[in-house]
Amino acid sequence: MKSWIRRLLPFTQWPRPRAQSLRKDAFAGITVGLVLIPQAIAYATLAGMPPVTGLYAALLPSVVGILWGSSALLAVGPVALTSLLTYAALHPLAEPESGQWVVLAIWLALYAGLIQFLLGAFRLGVIANFISNAVITGFINAAALIILLSQVPALIGLEGQNFSAALAGLQRHLADADAAWLWTLAFGLGSIALLWLQKRFAPRLPGVLVVCVVGIAVSALFSYQALGGNVVGLIPAGLPAPQWPPSLTLEQHRALLPAAVIIALISFTEAMASARTLPNPDGRLWNQNQELVGQGLAKITSGLSGAFPVSGSFSRSALNLYVGATSGWSALFAALCTLVCLLFFTGYLQHLPRAVLAAIIIVPVLNLIQPKAFLHLFRTSRDDGVVAVATFIATLIAVPYLHWGVLTGFLLAMVFFLYRRAHPRLIELGLDPAGTLRDRTLNGLPPIAPGVLSLRLDASLTYITAPLMDRFIRERLQKETDLRVILICASAVNDMDATGADTLSQLHQDLQRRGIRLALSGVKKQVRDRLAHIGLLQRLGDDNLFVNNREAIVALKAKAPEQD
Repeated sequence: MKSWIRRLLPFTQWPRPRAQSLRKDAFAGITVGLVLIPQAIAYATLAGMPPVTGLYAALLPSVVGILWGSSALLAVGPVALTSLLTYAALHPLAEPESGQWVVLAIWLALYAGLIQFLLGAFRLGVIANFISNAVITGFINAAALIILLSQVPALIGLEGQNFSAALAGLQRHLADADAAWLWTLAFGLGSIALLWLQKRFAPRLPGVLVVCVVGIAVSALFSYQALGGNVVGLIPAGLPAPQWPPSLTLEQHRALLPAAVIIALISFTEAMASARTLPNPDGRLWNQNQELVGQGLAKITSGLSGAFPVSGSFSRSALNLYVGATSGWSALFAALCTLVCLLFFTGYLQHLPRAVLAAIIIVPVLNLIQPKAFLHLFRTSRDDGVVAVATFIATLIAVPYLHWGVLTGFLLAMVFFLYRRAHPRLIELGLDPAGTLRDRTLNGLPPIAPGVLSLRLDASLTYITAPLMDRFIRERLQKETDLRVILICASAVNDMDATGADTLSQLHQDLQRRGIRLALSGVKKQVRDRLAHIGLLQRLGDDNLFVNNREAIVALKAKAPEQD
């Protein structure tokens, strides 16, 4: 019964808070909350949503995510990558910040959350591992570049739907620089400079908050909006009213589902990367299925709050750890900051320049661009390097349909995976002076004994690999008519399917008719069980089953004179 309670209400396992730990969590939570508020507004604009929905996404979803998740320090809320995926998914379907856009974003959050919740509830978190690190590397680097390019116009005050229009606008501004554009440049580039200096010289300070406060003060003091500057505008005060969203057409639901799957998988891998690197101060082990449940419920809560999909934030989680958080209580204090802001301080945010928001997005996203990651993949595995580059290029080409980039990388990774499985290492073994079996061709070794062919397959015996081994043996039988024993060193065979068992059984029958023994060494239990089930274990007999290679060498060398 207790296990069910732990699974349904995992926060009941939190350690009892003490005064000292609560003080640390309060400080950490308030620090993260002060960073979260401007980031939430910035990521809402990145997702094409009204700014206030960023605060909605930072309130209840962060509480639900920490209560039902498994990581005590993972900060849940709006993040850049998930916001970009939301924008990319909805861009072909509606106008940003319109009522229809908001409804679509809500349904997208509900679908992505439901997918994650079901994966976690049915303990299918391993499915997230199907998106390889190479695919994630390629996609995140491409997505980061797309985010940067999307924020450049707001950062330096350019308008236009394409590059040529933006370039024409830049030429006009350079020819006749108006006050609003000069202020926009000052806000955008100045914010980036301040954030860089804060990170380098005062990493403990909430630099995002400082930049926003300065930006709001200067904007209000010099009437930046009246000059024609682009600001956030009036943000309504008050709490979100949870409600079911308006209905969509069947075609709109269908259009959202592929994007929901991509967001569910990509956002979870992003959260998973953060959770794995964050130690749980209370000693609990991180559980990917429980985290899927927490992340899924957080997305569903965000949708019901009128917001967009959320995820685990690496930067805010790292800040949480850096400033001394000890438990999930820090996330509750961060949510309290958002609550206070929604109730009392939204009026101050209307003067916040959008150029400052662009800088808040750009600075952390710069850390996601890692060209060295591609070089590392190529050095480790050429296949993974190709997958990462292909995913990167496909994602850039597919804009705004970013899911095609992930799908391209996933399919290419599967092709390489199947190719490697279809071409396993299959070698003939010879006896070295130390009495062990090694690659005979590579090391120029003699066979175990005259008339003995010993081989090793470094893969499971399946419908893919069984024909290769069968052909290898039969080709050797044609070339060497004096073979009397075929020894399969099966220590590397971890599994066997029906095709593998049938192939081995048929091979035994054919060899038996020709007076040739089939022997196996180092057979693992799961393989022995399959052989016993089809009766091959009994037909082979104990004389042809060896516990290990050493036993097989001794037995076959002892019988060598009789075979000669």
